[in-house]
Amino acid sequence: MARIKRAVAAKKKRRTVMHRAKGYYGAASRTYKHAKEQVQHSLQYQYRDRRNKKREIRFLWITRINAAARLNDISYSQFMHGLKVAGIELDRKVLAQMAYEDIESFNELAAIAKKALEA
Repeated sequence: MARIKRAVAAKKKRRTVMHRAKGYYGAASRTYKHAKEQVQHSLQYQYRDRRNKKREIRFLWITRINAAARLNDISYSQFMHGLKVAGIELDRKVLAQMAYEDIESFNELAAIAKKALEA
């Protein structure tokens, strides 16, 4: 049976890690041992933050909707409840875009939400 030599595969593996560690500070970009650990952490942060990004974007949408709703003398929660009662099914992404770009139509929605809450 032929002997397996790992030199090529091992070098490729180390080269990949060092390439990913390019630009890191100090030993993390120069020594394999430290680079491997830093790359491992970086990949974990990357995985975590792909999920956190969705959370942060939703928070931004809610902030924009709340700011625009308060210009119409209604809180975010009352505005969203008023839309639900009125039967308007727009998601937060669209509402935030309207609040940011098309304030006139958002004001109309706010008036509809207020009217739905009074009835």
